Amino acid sequence: MQLIDIGANLTHDSFDHDRDAVLQRARDAGVVQMVITGASREHSPQALALAQAHPGELFATAGVHPHHATEYSDECDAEMRALHAHPQVVAVGECGLDYFRDFSPRPAQRKAFERQLQTAVDLSVGGVGKPLFLHQRDAHADFMAVMKNFAGRLGPAVVHCFTGTREELFDYLDQDWHIGITGWLCDERRGLHLRELVKNIPANRLMIETDAPYLLPRTVKPQPSHRRNEPMYLAHIVEELARDRGEEVETTARATTNTAREFFGLPEAD
Repeated sequence: MQLIDIGANLTHDSFDHDRDAVLQRARDAGVVQMVITGASREHSPQALALAQAHPGELFATAGVHPHHATEYSDECDAEMRALHAHPQVVAVGECGLDYFRDFSPRPAQRKAFERQLQTAVDLSVGGVGKPLFLHQRDAHADFMAVMKNFAGRLGPAVVHCFTGTREELFDYLDQDWHIGITGWLCDERRGLHLRELVKNIPANRLMIETDAPYLLPRTVKPQPSHRRNEPMYLAHIVEELARDRGEEVETTARATTNTAREFFGLPEAD
């Protein structure tokens, strides 16, 4: 079984003491490739460096999360565009809107989001924009409005770590966007609705991710004492996802891996 984790924050300092061991545990669990999330001016270059150190296995995104939107200056824009010149950087983002935390003012969030969407358009190849790695929380209406302003110019898009409503899901699917599912699915307190919703996601629009070190699946037994999520738990997530979709685990694994490889333009794993 080959798995691809499309969203792992492996530049997080919680991995500094054992990053190589984390990667080996992921390999042992069947995770053959990962996309390392770049979500700030600080961490996007680090994501690229990590990808460059593990060619063919690790890849990166480059972007600025809405939490950090106030840092999106002209200089930041130039830095992000320079990162996107590297072939290991396979998507623009993590970018979008987050009105749940509001760590950055909403106007700043929208401006940073728009500038990154423009980057994806400007990096078009053959008329197809660079893939987008998107974040949306409690900002659905504004999120859709901003995306609509770029309609017809954007390439493939994935709404990562989907936790939303049925209405939101179908709004995304109606746009032919992809959906990233995390261990939120395994949270009996707030993720139960996802167990029904995931049945509606077409196989060619579905991908899986850990969002490590966040969102440790609550159904992992035994729970690690440190509570840190890591990519090896992607195998647990795909098992839960397959059960909820009424599929064999191998079927779900193969479909999500093929979809991720096509979406990000990844090579076959060695």
